[in-house]
Amino acid sequence: MVVGDLSEQAVVDRVAANAVEELGAIDVLANNAGVMDRMSRLGETDDTEWERVVRINLTAPFLLTRAVLPHMVAAGRGSIVFTASEAALRGGAAGAAYTASKHAVVGLVKSVAAMYRDQGIRANAVGPGPTMTGIQVDVAPDSPGAAAIAPVLGLVNGVSTPEQQAAAIVFLASEEASFINGAVLPVDGGWAAL
Repeated sequence: MVVGDLSEQAVVDRVAANAVEELGAIDVLANNAGVMDRMSRLGETDDTEWERVVRINLTAPFLLTRAVLPHMVAAGRGSIVFTASEAALRGGAAGAAYTASKHAVVGLVKSVAAMYRDQGIRANAVGPGPTMTGIQVDVAPDSPGAAAIAPVLGLVNGVSTPEQQAAAIVFLASEEASFINGAVLPVDGGWAAL
C-alpha cells in the first residue's frame, strides 16, 4: 500500500511500482480520487481553489494513467476507468474549477481511448451524480452553484451509494464491457436525462 498525494509524480511512481511488485501486472486502473470546489463562479474563483481542484481532479489521473500505460502497452491490454462527474456533461452542476476539471477528464478519456485502442487499451468514465461519500463541499457563502442545482436534485432519483458507483466502474473495467471505449456512463439516477 502506498499513501500520499496522487498529484505528486514521486507518489504516482511508487503506486505503479508497488502494483507491479505486488500483483505482477497492471490490468486495470480506476482513477477515482477527486475533490469538490466551493461552487464558485469563475469571477470568484481564486488561484488556490483553481489549482487545488485541477491538480487533484485532472493532473492526478493524468499522472497515474501515464505511469501505467507502459505496463499496459507491454501487455497488449488494459482498462482505465476515470471518475468524471455529472458536471462533465453540463455547465451548471458545480463551480468553475470542478466543472472545468471534469470536462477535461472526459477529454482525457476520449484521447486515451482513441490513441491506445489499437494497443488493446480501453478508457471510459463514469459520470456520477449525487453520491453519498465523504467528499467535503465548502460552498462559498455567496455561491450561486448550490442554489442552481438544488431544484435539479429534487428531480433526481435520490442519492447513489459508493457501491453503485463502484459497480459501474467494475463493469466498465470488465471483459463484459470489452467493446466499450471512450464512453462516459452517467450513474446519476437519471440526471443526464433531464
